[in-house]
Amino acid sequence: MEDAASPNSGSDLNLGGNRGRSIEECQDMIHRSFRNPIVKFLMEQMEKSGCRVGDNFVKAVKCTGPVAGGFTKGVGITVCSNYLTIQDEVNQVVIHELIHAYDECRAKNLDWTNCAHHACSEIRAGHLSGDCHFKRELLRGVVKLRGQEQECIKRRVLKSLRGNPYCSDVAAKDAMEAVWDTCYNDTKPFDRAP
Repeated sequence: MEDAASPNSGSDLNLGGNRGRSIEECQDMIHRSFRNPIVKFLMEQMEKSGCRVGDNFVKAVKCTGPVAGGFTKGVGITVCSNYLTIQDEVNQVVIHELIHAYDECRAKNLDWTNCAHHACSEIRAGHLSGDCHFKRELLRGVVKLRGQEQECIKRRVLKSLRGNPYCSDVAAKDAMEAVWDTCYNDTKPFDRAP
């Protein structure tokens, strides 16, 4: 995946061109997202796990590819200002990327070049962030009642892994299938999927 910060893992949207906000407007939206109960909870859990979340951990940037944001080990979270327009989108990206950051924090040996590790974090982020809730899929034009959430997560995991130069299409699919049950059912730090 190409964007201003070259994240290890990124959130994508079905975006049709630059339609977003300025970096300053997006940074204000990021600060508002810190009042979201799920964002607050994830940040508290990271701190409790010994991972400092400083003032610049989540930054607005202008991205070069149609992605919503990303997480980069040792750097933090980037939110793509030029592809987001409303507070809910920013909240969603921050939550998704905070799950990656939490995974990095708790795993200590997470290797983003390992397709299975990357797939696991994407499965968890897709499941726990609400990226694939029915209403979001409906807004994407996907109308399916049975199995919709898991199909969405699988689709988005494979899309994200395509951006990992260490994961071929076959390796990505095999890795996702190998870790699916364990990672889908791992809801930490939540008691259950929100």
